[in-house]
Amino acid sequence: MDNGRDTRTLDLPVSFVPAPTDAFRRHRKMLQTLVQPGRPKAATATPTVPVRGCRALIWKQDPSVGEIGVRKVFLPGAVLAGPRDGRIVSGAPGLPAVTPNAFGDFIQTPNTDAFDAVHTYGVVRETLTMYQRALASGGSPAPLPWQWNSATNIDPLSVFPHGLPDVINAFYSRSQKALRFGDFVPAGTTARVFTCRSLDIVSHETGHAVLDGLKPTWIQLGQPPQTGGLHESFGDLTAIFLTLSQLDQVEAIIAQTKANLHDKTFLADMAEQFGLALGRPNGLRNADNNLKLSEVGTEVHAISQVFTGAIYDVVADIFAFERKTAVKDDAVTLYEVGRYLCGLVLRAIIASPGSGATFAAVANAMLQIAAADGKPVEYRNSIRSQFTLREVVVSPTPIAEPQAHAAATRSESAGTPQDRSSCCGTMNSLEYLGVEQEIAAELEALRKALK
Repeated sequence: MDNGRDTRTLDLPVSFVPAPTDAFRRHRKMLQTLVQPGRPKAATATPTVPVRGCRALIWKQDPSVGEIGVRKVFLPGAVLAGPRDGRIVSGAPGLPAVTPNAFGDFIQTPNTDAFDAVHTYGVVRETLTMYQRALASGGSPAPLPWQWNSATNIDPLSVFPHGLPDVINAFYSRSQKALRFGDFVPAGTTARVFTCRSLDIVSHETGHAVLDGLKPTWIQLGQPPQTGGLHESFGDLTAIFLTLSQLDQVEAIIAQTKANLHDKTFLADMAEQFGLALGRPNGLRNADNNLKLSEVGTEVHAISQVFTGAIYDVVADIFAFERKTAVKDDAVTLYEVGRYLCGLVLRAIIASPGSGATFAAVANAMLQIAAADGKPVEYRNSIRSQFTLREVVVSPTPIAEPQAHAAATRSESAGTPQDRSSCCGTMNSLEYLGVEQEIAAELEALRKALK
């Protein structure tokens, strides 16, 4: 006690997140009434509609990235116990449903089952919302369907944070209508690693689900290697764009790199904790790379890094072009650049062929859309230059104002097989490897033989 005041501190848990209490709300209203009287509100003809949405705690990257840690986010829209909404259901089997607190929020202690259910749901929800907003800003506000959705099937995507015990992987399954995340104990350690606690991994697998709804043929093994590479790259780019869609993360990137995106940053490193558990220094992959098509062969994860690296450099180029620190904060500029590139890549993918898509096809769609959007020629210069450096297209530098197309440098030989030996669980799932077609063909041969 000091001067009649109690100076003792409360022994609060590390994960404690303060929230307004009923007593504080009553106190604040009393002050407004007695100390700061204002004009009475005018009566309205319509009643006030309650605010939809909830607050939730999530890992902004993963437990190994102390730069940003655990933070509170706001998820607009109705969220029910689970958590779940009309498009996404998280938790079971294996985890009990998480119920919101008295304020309708999902505030849970990190590194618990309940937190994992909330975090995983939150990242999936943010990813789907990000892409739907990207299309809405481009004039297409229709919701993005999951691959199985139709007028007669509006089943949600199920999300299983602890869906693969003792498995060093995670995957999206069309047949199960689900995302499943593994957990494991790395060799030589005792601490279990949960893939669901990585924003990069969760958003990557959600990216597979989003793309499968848009281009259902692209995920099949029979597609060319570049088509498979686009699927894996879209997953990694989803993690990058989701990070850039959140201003607190963007501000952390600017501070971490001094506004130089080619400095080491958690933006370019994919799945840091998972990569460290496997003995790698910079996560599973590094988006800030200079890989060329001639250097990667047909292994899908390797070839994906060519496309990812090109897009990462386009983000860095356009950010450098748009920087005007005297009139706008760098974080706002990077946020706006990320938002535009997210929509540009998504629209270019939608405009690309439904089968046999190549990196050049998507790059050319980006050029055409950027021109139609009225963006400065520097945007197209960057797109053409970065894909030229990676041997995807042939392009004069600089390009003239009207040009919005580049010729591909090479075309894959018909029937060139994909190598999926190092892919995530999604691309190695039997349902995308043609096994079901083989079984169906065998049964059809039996049926014909018995006629």
